Amino acid sequence: MKNKILFIFLAMSLGFSLVLAKAFYVQVINSTKLIAYSESQVVRKVKIYPKRGYIVDRNDNPLAINVQRYNLFTFIKDRKKLKTEINSLKKILPNLNYSKILKQVEKRSRFTWIARRIDINHEDLAEIKKFKNILVETISSRMYPNHELLAQTLGFVGIDNDGLAGLEYEFNEKLQGEPEIYKYFRDAKGRPVKYESAKVEKRNADLILSIDKDLQASLEEAIKEGVQKHEANLAGAAVMDSETGEILAIANYPTFDPNLNGNREFRKLSFVTDPFEPGSIFKSLTVASALENNIITEETNYYCERGKFRVDNHYITESDTNHNYEWLSVSEILKLSSNIGTTKIAFDLTYPVLKETLKKFRIGEKTGIEIPGESRGIFDNDENIKPLRLSNISFGQGVATTGVQMLAAYSAFANGGYYVKPTILKKTSEHKIEKKRILSRNTANKITDMLVSVVEDGTGGNAKIKHFVMAGKTSTAQRVDEGGGYKGYVSAFIGYPVNVEKRLVTLVYVDNPTKNGYYGNQVAGPIFKKINKAILYKSKSFNSLSRIKKSSNKNLDNIQIKYSGRRKIHKGVVPDLVGLDKNSAFNILDSLKIKYNHNGFGLVKSQWPQPGTAISNSTQVKLNFAAPSYD
Repeated sequence: MKNKILFIFLAMSLGFSLVLAKAFYVQVINSTKLIAYSESQVVRKVKIYPKRGYIVDRNDNPLAINVQRYNLFTFIKDRKKLKTEINSLKKILPNLNYSKILKQVEKRSRFTWIARRIDINHEDLAEIKKFKNILVETISSRMYPNHELLAQTLGFVGIDNDGLAGLEYEFNEKLQGEPEIYKYFRDAKGRPVKYESAKVEKRNADLILSIDKDLQASLEEAIKEGVQKHEANLAGAAVMDSETGEILAIANYPTFDPNLNGNREFRKLSFVTDPFEPGSIFKSLTVASALENNIITEETNYYCERGKFRVDNHYITESDTNHNYEWLSVSEILKLSSNIGTTKIAFDLTYPVLKETLKKFRIGEKTGIEIPGESRGIFDNDENIKPLRLSNISFGQGVATTGVQMLAAYSAFANGGYYVKPTILKKTSEHKIEKKRILSRNTANKITDMLVSVVEDGTGGNAKIKHFVMAGKTSTAQRVDEGGGYKGYVSAFIGYPVNVEKRLVTLVYVDNPTKNGYYGNQVAGPIFKKINKAILYKSKSFNSLSRIKKSSNKNLDNIQIKYSGRRKIHKGVVPDLVGLDKNSAFNILDSLKIKYNHNGFGLVKSQWPQPGTAISNSTQVKLNFAAPSYD
């Protein structure tokens, strides 16, 4: 009684009349009883999350979206009536496993799932909602509209809306938001009653990636073709902006479809999670260390022992036993990829000094990219090591790095000496770029010049792209066998275009090629070239090339471009748009007030209707774009 009087007095002090204060007291008491009753009778408690945040590429193209699906369940009050409803459900949703459903119903006496995350159309849903014993729950379900594209990076979501792999796992809390709580309890007649908690703030957010969807598709197609051509185990590739650290494309092949979850073996992004012996692409780091520490110049000469050099009762040889080099300059050592020359540079450098440089490149450390499962690789932390071990490390054997580690290392050569942290997230003006100078600009430029000679005159000829200056390095590393020792090869190529405004570094590796060659230039070089052609065309880098002579009528790599200014445009008829870029084609159609739709990127490959067709009010031009063809 005291509590009641105190409560009413308090309510009246807040401005309530006596009548309202008494009514308010009764309502509070009754609500308290209902809650107590509900908690004691709860038969199911479930968290319903808001729609997960979208994952999009740097241009807002969707990579992971949501669709509405449904759960069906029962509390099994009356088995006979329930089985009748299940038989009726068969006619509405014939594809469910009803023998399994009936077995579950027989086993359980309380809450039981009938189906989870299924698609139901509006008409069928209306029929199902008429059932008394089968209940429906609306949920948001993840879908990946591009199927295999970027699958290993994106990961996937489990049946309970939790990210289980990839970025879906890494950013689960951000994407998932906060749930609403739903409780089901039985009333006095045993009927299930749904109780909804107070609404919570849905703090889910979208994730904007640094990925360029079009380049990602080109990269994935290129490595898939490489694996098939060379009958290899797998291939990996990625493209990184050397100034910002943004990853524009990254993948391994084989891959999987996250809508189906797919083969477990291909779910991880090996480019980040699995280290491999880098081989000759590691030589650039050894040479850079010697240059930076003033041990050598690019003109310093070493005698390369005619292809056979004894170290600790072992013989170091060149990767090709037919190479019997004598005197080579440092530039030639890198250009021709001499193991013996690199070994002698490392001996002059000593391991403690080389190790200090490699630590600056973060060899043996995680880069910090926002992809789960990143490996730190394998690297000796000893203060000093034996000569044979130093020899092996100098040319990339006996040390293991991930693809993303090497991508970040070569970005320091491309950007003038800065180590930039790789990121899978799009950089905006609000985000600070994490970078640190690890080499002088002079050293970085000298390495770039040497890498250009590798492509122009050395082992990387298959990476040449007409009218562009390409810097790069090949590798044909012995492949570590699971049973111990070496078996087969890992072929690799890493590099970047030089005479462009933005230097994007690309690494390609192919694991265990068994057909059509195994050298890095044979296997990885052409894949690198194909990816970079797509990059250079998409970025329209050819527009500013000073190396193209004005007197020449040839365009980049013989791309057949027809300029809109040279075409005859007639009102009332569909113009000829084949060969034009998007802006030119769209401007012409807009000026003629013709409706249109399109797909692909690049130049107009085909159109419908054909040029010269009369225009009517219903005319709509369809344009198919494709990357240009090259000689």
